[in-house]
Amino acid sequence: MSDDFDESSLNEEASKGLSWWYSSDDPNRSHEERTSRRIRRIGLTDRLLSHPGRLSILYFVVLIVLVTALLLLPFSTHDWVFTNFPVAFFTAVSALSTCGIPVVNTAEYWSTFGQVVILFSIQFGGLGVMTFASMVALGVSRRLKVSQRMLTASELGTTKLSEIKSVLTVVFGTFVIAEGLTFALLLPELFRVNHGQLGRTLWQALFYAVSAYNNTGFTPDATGLHINRWGVGLPILISAFVGTLGFPVVLNLVQCARKHQSPKRWTLHTKLTLVTTGLLVLASLAWFLLVEWGNVGLFPADDPGMKLRRALSAAVMPRSAGFDISWVPEVTNETKVFMSVLMFIGAGSSSTAGGIRVTTFAVIILICGASFTGHRDVTAFHRRIPRRIQMTSVSVCTACFALVMVGAVALMFVTGCAFVDAVFEACSAFSLGGYSVGVASAGNAASMFILAGEMIVGRLGPLTIAYAISRPMAPEPIRYPQENIIVG
Repeated sequence: MSDDFDESSLNEEASKGLSWWYSSDDPNRSHEERTSRRIRRIGLTDRLLSHPGRLSILYFVVLIVLVTALLLLPFSTHDWVFTNFPVAFFTAVSALSTCGIPVVNTAEYWSTFGQVVILFSIQFGGLGVMTFASMVALGVSRRLKVSQRMLTASELGTTKLSEIKSVLTVVFGTFVIAEGLTFALLLPELFRVNHGQLGRTLWQALFYAVSAYNNTGFTPDATGLHINRWGVGLPILISAFVGTLGFPVVLNLVQCARKHQSPKRWTLHTKLTLVTTGLLVLASLAWFLLVEWGNVGLFPADDPGMKLRRALSAAVMPRSAGFDISWVPEVTNETKVFMSVLMFIGAGSSSTAGGIRVTTFAVIILICGASFTGHRDVTAFHRRIPRRIQMTSVSVCTACFALVMVGAVALMFVTGCAFVDAVFEACSAFSLGGYSVGVASAGNAASMFILAGEMIVGRLGPLTIAYAISRPMAPEPIRYPQENIIVG
C-alpha cells in the first residue's frame, strides 16, 4: 500500500470518495507525474500538520503579546490610566486561555474598548484551542494505520484528513450555532433585567454567549451571573455544559440524530465522555446539597427550588466556567478539596474547558479496575482501549498533577496562604475553571505570574504532551533481559 493517500480521479466515483484511504493514484501514470504531484502537495497544509504543537504555542504567544499591549493602553480602562504590566498580562492570559479568573472587576475597571479586547481574546482563545486540538488529531492520525485513520476522520467529522478547511468549517459552525442560540435565548430576560435598555441588553447577551460557550468566567456587568433569574442562568448553564463536551461529541450526537441512530452507534469517545460527565455532575450536585445545604453564602434563600438551582450551577460550573464566584470563599475546606478534584479532572477533550479531561480520568479508572480484577485488557462498552492511549492517560495525569503541586507550593511561598487555598487556586488556574478564593491579587505580582504560568501550561500542556507521546515508538536496538521488581 502506498504512503500517498490522495484520491485518484479515475476511481473517485466508484469508491464514493473513500478510495483515497486505499490507493494513491492511477498505476498507469508515469513516475514523473506522480513525483510532480507529490512535490506540489507539500504545501501549507503539510507544513501546518507537521508541527501542530509548535504552531499552537506560537499562536498563543503572539496573541498574549498583542492583547497585553492593548490592555496596557490608557483607553482600555474607565479612568484612562496605564494598567501595570502584571495585571494586563494576567488578564490577557486569563482571557486567551478561557480561564476567566479576574484580579480587577471587569465591568468597573475596563472601558468598553478594554471589554471588547477581552471578548475577542476569549473568542480567539476558544477557537484556537478547538482548531489546534483538531490539527493535533490530524497530525497524529498521519502516523496511524488505515483503520485508525478512518476512525479519526469519523471523530472529526471530515472525510479527508489532509483538508484542514473541512475541520475548520466544523469548528466555526459549532461556535456560531452554539453562541447564536445562547445569544437569542438570553435576549428576552436580559431585556427585562436592564429595564428595556436595548444597547446594554445586546452587549450583555453577546458577552455572556461568547463567555459561556468558551467556558470563561468573565462577565460584562458588576453583578456577575444572574443566578436568581432562571431566564439568564439556564441558557448560560446549558451553553457552558455543552462547551465542556467538546465538539467531536456534539458532532457525533448531531450526526447520529440526523440518521436516527440509537446511542449504541455513538463512538466510544462520546459514550465515555457523556457517562463520566454525567456521573461527575451527579456526584457534585449531591455533594453541594448534602454538605453545603446550610451555607447561607451559597444558599441565601430558604426556597428549595432556588437551592436546587444554585446547587446545579455549583455542580456544573467548577469544571468549566467560574461564573458567580462570590460564594466560593465561604465554602468549607472539604468542599474546596472536592472542587479542586473536579477542576483537576476538567471537561471533555477538544473542548474549550481545561483539566486532564474526563476521558483521561475515565481511562485511569478503567486501568485501575482492570488491574484490581486481574484483566489484561482495558475495556469499555465492549471495546478494547489501546495501550498507547493508556500510557498517554497515565503520563498526562502524572505530569499535570506535578504541575499543580509545584504551583500550589509556589503560591504558599509568595502569599503565605493555606495549603487548601493554594491547591484550589492552582487547580482552578490549570483547569481553567475560573474560580478563586482570593489568593492572587493585583498587589501581588508574583502570585499573578505563577497562576498565569499554570493557565498557559494548563491550556497547552495536555495537548502538547498527548501529541508528543503519540509519536511512533522507535525500534529498540537492544532489548535487555526482563526482571521483576516489587511495587506497592
